[in-house]
Amino acid sequence: MSDRPASVDATRDGVILLHGISRTARSFRRMQTAIEAAGLTALNLNYASRRRALDALAEDIHPSIQRFADCVAGSVHFVCHSMGGLLARVYIARHRPQRLGRVVMIGTPNSGSEIADRLKNFGPYRAFFGPAGQQLRTQRDAAIEALFPPVDYPVGIIAGNRSIYPIASAFLPKPHDGRVSVANTRLDGMTGHIVIGAPHPWLVRNRVAIEQTIAFVRTGSFREI
Repeated sequence: MSDRPASVDATRDGVILLHGISRTARSFRRMQTAIEAAGLTALNLNYASRRRALDALAEDIHPSIQRFADCVAGSVHFVCHSMGGLLARVYIARHRPQRLGRVVMIGTPNSGSEIADRLKNFGPYRAFFGPAGQQLRTQRDAAIEALFPPVDYPVGIIAGNRSIYPIASAFLPKPHDGRVSVANTRLDGMTGHIVIGAPHPWLVRNRVAIEQTIAFVRTGSFREI
């Protein structure tokens, strides 16, 4: 895991970026650039998404986040793609920053992924996506469910409704982004929820998603579409 803070300005709010499973911090470069241009400080983290379970990953990222939070005088926000949103939920439950701000989840399977349900026993899926991939199912046992207590902080959710995966689309109820159904991105206690016309892997690079993310981090609400 490596830290990618371009700079830390103690007078600004901080934003922690958590990529999705099998992705890297590089996927958030465009979002990071826009967030910093908006006057916020960003920490774009790499983490071993395919090698560790969510609870272990939360411990892995804690030292970097703690150092970052200690250097920021303002609020500490989270912006997360896909499984990164679940990781943020686990992390906040265990190591809630003292000045926790807002959380934006982009294409996050808050109620699990039907694709994970279908492929959970498929050898190549298990080998590639590792322990965390098994925690993405819609049917969660008590141990997994305990990782996700109810949210008591502002959460804005951005879902996509386009797909570039014709085979995977057959497993998902419409509308969906090719990986996660819009319905399963929803979360009890969420502050806002919007749907944009983009597929799952491109959500974090989508202009509207970036603009809406910054709006929510700044104000606690999305702009009208």
